[in-house]
Amino acid sequence: MIWTVALAVGVALGAGVYLALSRDVLRIVLGLAIAGSAVNLALFASGRLGPAQPAVVPAGQLALEQAANPLPQALVLTAIVIGFALVCFALVLALRLIQRVGSDDAVVLRQAEPPATDPVKPPVTPPAFEPVWPPRDGGAMEGGR
Repeated sequence: MIWTVALAVGVALGAGVYLALSRDVLRIVLGLAIAGSAVNLALFASGRLGPAQPAVVPAGQLALEQAANPLPQALVLTAIVIGFALVCFALVLALRLIQRVGSDDAVVLRQAEPPATDPVKPPVTPPAFEPVWPPRDGGAMEGGR
């Protein structure tokens, strides 16, 4: 059973990454949703996969013996709700962006950014202030340390 779940996680994660690397914006959003579901499945599998008793202590006992761990289940339930809200927001944002620009190609959307001379866009950093790596002084820190 664990190998089946591991294979399902791998296939879902692979499909999510494949879609997330696409040029189509809606495929990117769908890929992120599938990758999130794969992570949820992996987190859920970190609990117990086999049949187990619910995590309720019967009367007269002090501890549970063969009970499922409720923490991964609670974490996955929370992650599903948050992931659903994030996917809904991303879909609305992507659809509005596609409607405004008129294309769903990520390369075309990248060229839709404002030009560097636009007063709203932050100015380009002058080359004198760009970070240089490796440092010009041979790696010595300021103050001679």
